[in-house]
Amino acid sequence: MYLKNLLSQLLLFVFVSFTALAQSRGINWTKDGNGYYEIQNGGIVLISLPKMERKQVLSNTSLRIQSFQLSADGTKALIFTNSKKVWRYNTRGDYYVADLSTGKTVKLGKDMPASSLMFAKFSPDGQKVAYVSKHNLYVEDLSTNAVKALTTNGTDRLINGTFDWVYEEEFNSRDGFRWSPDGNSIAYWQLDASKIKNFLMINNTDSIYAYTIPVEYPKVGENPSACRVGIVNVATAKTNWLNVPGDNVQHYIPRMDFIPGSNEVILQQLNREQNVSKLFVCDAATGTAKDIYTETDKAWIDAADDFEWINGNKEFLWASEKDGWRHYYRISKDGKKQTLITKGNYDVIDKSLTDEKNNTLYFMASPTNATQRYLYKTKLDGKGSLEMVTSAVMPGSHNYSISPNGMFARHTYQSASIQPLTEWMHMASGNPFNMDGSITNQLGRQKPVGNKTTFFKIKTEDGIELDGWMKKPENFNENKKYPVLFYVYGEPASQTVTDTYGVDYNRLYQGDLAKDGYIAISIENRGAPAPRGREWRKSIYKNIGVLNIRDQAMAAKEILKWPFVDKDRIAVYGWSGGGSSTLNLMFQYPEIYKTGIAIAAVANQLTYDNVYQERYMGTPLQTKEAYIKGSPISHVQGLKGNLLYIHGTGDDNVHYQNAEMLINELIKQKKAFQMMAYPNRTHSISEGEGTSAHLALTFTNFLKANCPPGAR
Repeated sequence: MYLKNLLSQLLLFVFVSFTALAQSRGINWTKDGNGYYEIQNGGIVLISLPKMERKQVLSNTSLRIQSFQLSADGTKALIFTNSKKVWRYNTRGDYYVADLSTGKTVKLGKDMPASSLMFAKFSPDGQKVAYVSKHNLYVEDLSTNAVKALTTNGTDRLINGTFDWVYEEEFNSRDGFRWSPDGNSIAYWQLDASKIKNFLMINNTDSIYAYTIPVEYPKVGENPSACRVGIVNVATAKTNWLNVPGDNVQHYIPRMDFIPGSNEVILQQLNREQNVSKLFVCDAATGTAKDIYTETDKAWIDAADDFEWINGNKEFLWASEKDGWRHYYRISKDGKKQTLITKGNYDVIDKSLTDEKNNTLYFMASPTNATQRYLYKTKLDGKGSLEMVTSAVMPGSHNYSISPNGMFARHTYQSASIQPLTEWMHMASGNPFNMDGSITNQLGRQKPVGNKTTFFKIKTEDGIELDGWMKKPENFNENKKYPVLFYVYGEPASQTVTDTYGVDYNRLYQGDLAKDGYIAISIENRGAPAPRGREWRKSIYKNIGVLNIRDQAMAAKEILKWPFVDKDRIAVYGWSGGGSSTLNLMFQYPEIYKTGIAIAAVANQLTYDNVYQERYMGTPLQTKEAYIKGSPISHVQGLKGNLLYIHGTGDDNVHYQNAEMLINELIKQKKAFQMMAYPNRTHSISEGEGTSAHLALTFTNFLKANCPPGAR
């Protein structure tokens, strides 16, 4: 369920680049940080900073370059093109190597199937390229174009160098191999999914005879794939397996990499319940593994960021919530020395740059407002205090892509009423490269938003204070009453209440909710990944479908007291986890919510994948009580209002099975409802001519018919 509630993100099947080592936040920086590379008209251009001078690095080619990386010596470019989707993202395609001195390009893996290569990477010396094709790992010599198979046993279910469905979906794991610093070997994941059961989707429309589409999918309570890490010698193609303690089925390995300048591998291992995280340092030659750091939590522990080494590779940076807040630590290679870097009652949202030369860590945080984000810094040695870098005169949400040398940054600013604006700036002074292009000047030229989204806090009868946003109707009259449409997600995968432009109030509606006289509202319940501390986020553990639903309902109960709210016209909608929340709100609190539109919902938590659901609900191996209690299907008897349920029959993520289980229970309980199924559409319900427009029309017509717009 990684960010799956955001349709916009699901539709942006971006061409994910795993290539540029110095790439940060979408910018392909040069190694020294004094410039960046840009794709332009089939070629590559170098832009130097701060003068923004442009130099053609690779002349226009016939290729549609989607991403690229340069060799360490800067003489060659590895180009990714003709990409195809693997589940969520376009991670397979064709690769070419371009000689930057001559402009000549050579296709890699010429005998491989078209658009089958994945995660190609130069060797450290730039003389070879390794890649995955059809679940096997290969290395190609660039001087001879000879291809050597480093693994030969890959099948649909024995996966080398990449991952199965659930690792990709829930751990964000895709690129499954790493070159050793000396270029003599490669560390890679191998997943054995041979015992994972197939979930069969059915295609009824593309043939006279229906056929099934199998998806290897480990549901709640089912064992995950066996996982191990091997070190393959590039010269001999012989693999030695790391001897990581613990059963390789009942543990996950979401992160792994070589320690720079060594022949050692560091990896993170999570137990099945994902509440014990261990870091192992492994000798690549002997396979011996040493547990250097163990962390436990009463709820869950997330998969780590990538490992970043400092102090001559003697220490690495590590994010932890062990003191109640998400902070960064520097930990020695043997795990014996741990130094807290970011101190205080606030969460680090993202790490932006480690500037070791200047003893500085830059990071995103927002200690006083969980809907916003700003750039902060502190001393890397842990002896500094929190310093705000972003100007306080620009409240809202900021992003920074900082050059590796810490001298320059691309700064983006937005808020609920300000469209995203971007400037290039000097980090030392905070000044833009040129005033005409500064955010300040752009703000002066931007037309003001007439009907602004407003933010508010609301305290429930349980004493819980929640953040929310509201978009009032145009020509709002406080002496009249208006219908309310609540947008909800409610699970740990994403926030909905953020001070960003175009907050998600009008996404599926044909027209404009504000112009048609609706109040749009979203509330952030406990359990959402807002920067409000560990307890806030993890209070939802074993309580999805209960705690988040009560928070939403109790906030709505207070909102119904507002004099301009029509308590008889209250609607709610959501997608995926938000669809589940919509169902639970309609079933558990029918006195509040009169109309609901649930899209691609998990109706029965026991049908979803084991990694996501067991992480947040505990394993059901001993008891399924929490799963049953939190599932909408257990509360169907409470439905009194108008329900529209929407699902794609080709949803490989939240299976259409959920719809049919829910329908059966609605029938059993004699509950009338409306249903819209989209044949063969996936979780995004975006495929096929006219689909998105039809979905919006269906949504809009149902809302207007059952929760009429306008003031009364």
